[in-house]
Amino acid sequence: MFFSIIVVCLNPGDKLKKTLDSIKQQSFRDYEIIIKDGISRDGSLDYVRKLAAQQEFKKQEQFEKDGKTTTVPVIRILEKKDTGIYDAMNQAVEEAAGAYVYFLNCGDCFYSEDVLKKMAEFIKEKENAGVPGIFYGNIFERLTRQQVISNPHIDAFGCYRNVPCHQACFYDTRLVKAHPFQTNYLVRADYEQFLWCFFKGSLRSSTAFYYTELMIADYEGGGFSETKENRKRSQKEHKEITRKYIPAGQLFKFKLIMCLTLAPLRTMIAENEKTAGIYNRLKKMLYLRR
Repeated sequence: MFFSIIVVCLNPGDKLKKTLDSIKQQSFRDYEIIIKDGISRDGSLDYVRKLAAQQEFKKQEQFEKDGKTTTVPVIRILEKKDTGIYDAMNQAVEEAAGAYVYFLNCGDCFYSEDVLKKMAEFIKEKENAGVPGIFYGNIFERLTRQQVISNPHIDAFGCYRNVPCHQACFYDTRLVKAHPFQTNYLVRADYEQFLWCFFKGSLRSSTAFYYTELMIADYEGGGFSETKENRKRSQKEHKEITRKYIPAGQLFKFKLIMCLTLAPLRTMIAENEKTAGIYNRLKKMLYLRR
């Protein structure tokens, strides 16, 4: 199994159908879908069960031990209570059989029908069996209707400032199993996990990061982490996490750089629908010059 695509939901309504239809349209088929549901009551899982029963969502696998073949489901539903989105993601990861894990939120979609095909080709070209990797690209942000370019060069300052969102990342499954999302962080657990991968690594080797200009996801935005209350929580958690991984002297330097480059103003420009396009074009030019 190449990919495990994880979709976490709780009473998602039609958003779940939209996301699953996006996966269904993919030209690359070597994947499983794990629906981690926190006991929904809105009937949204009925559509999932109909899909799972279809022949195209069943596949024949041969066991190496005895050479026998068996039919296995492509879609699996994990109905279980959880303490929040990161606990749900951890539960799903424990069930993942794919070599690489991808998290697709309800309401988000793959950008095109060839995303998995192109990413699989990219991973096969770049992967090193002895070094676990994160393979990432760009996203389309529906709120601003702009392409958001990820930082092609991951370094300590890049980790402090901004890392690719998880909708842009395909993780070596070994990484998320070795260091699950820390559920004491309600908004930034994916950020903490990314910094752990960069600064700590696992499996007796550092993590490798590979960037492609491929557009990965059509990102809905406006979710849990972007409420006014959770933006404040995000700042607090960012401070805690960066102190955990980055030395004090380096942190002071990074904070000074952010202050001198007017980081709050740049954030406002990036999130405004009228100015986001200019900002992202300039950001892309700067990234490509490095």
